[in-house]
Amino acid sequence: MKENRISYKRLFIFLLIAVPLSNIFRFDVFGTKARLEELPAWVYLPLTAVLEGSGVLTGALLALYLLRRQRRTQISFGGTSPGKALLMALVPVLLLSFTGVRNGYDLQPNLYGFMAVSVSLLYCIMEEYGWRGYLQEELRALKPLYRYPLIGLIWYLWHLSFLVETSLSENLFFLGMLIFGSWGIGQVTGSTRSVLAGACFHLIIQLLMFNSLIKDGIDTSLKLTLLGISVAVWLIILNTGRKKIKAPENRV
Repeated sequence: MKENRISYKRLFIFLLIAVPLSNIFRFDVFGTKARLEELPAWVYLPLTAVLEGSGVLTGALLALYLLRRQRRTQISFGGTSPGKALLMALVPVLLLSFTGVRNGYDLQPNLYGFMAVSVSLLYCIMEEYGWRGYLQEELRALKPLYRYPLIGLIWYLWHLSFLVETSLSENLFFLGMLIFGSWGIGQVTGSTRSVLAGACFHLIIQLLMFNSLIKDGIDTSLKLTLLGISVAVWLIILNTGRKKIKAPENRV
């Protein structure tokens, strides 16, 4: 259908904002990190997350505004069941707040656990507005067989990981993970129509692979246990009243 056609102009605008603006802060181009670290941790940590996610969120909001002038979008923050999405988000926040996370900021572990997982989830929400909130909607006309690898590739290119000293095998593994993540999170977002629900599963990837706030502050076995509990509870939440929620796409 004509209204579902992909606009490469919108996609270009999204990338033009998302890639440079986020990576200015992710790669600390202007040396702002040292100055921000002088702030109290409860200010520094969320501010850093907002700055690093600012490009993808800003690009997504502008691209979504342009997209909605052409057609109605299906994905929103809360989706078909905002209560379920919020409940999903509370699960890892409560778990890590209860267990606590060791840190180098001299913060009480339980307080830091709450802060670290909340900041991480905020960052995931900002990213998800780009990859699922906008990009998955923009590419809706494509079959999943092509859509998810394309989203994963763009997600990979946005990170600019190939510019740092990493091997070819590491980059290929990273690309593969993001393509798989695009499919998995895309299925969740397609089912719930919720950016927040997608961000919860994005958080799993964050905590397993990249997250510097929690990486060394909790034992690996405990982290895996907490993440496993989170996923199990999320699946129960998602399957409750499933008939009221549109199932994920399965055409290829």
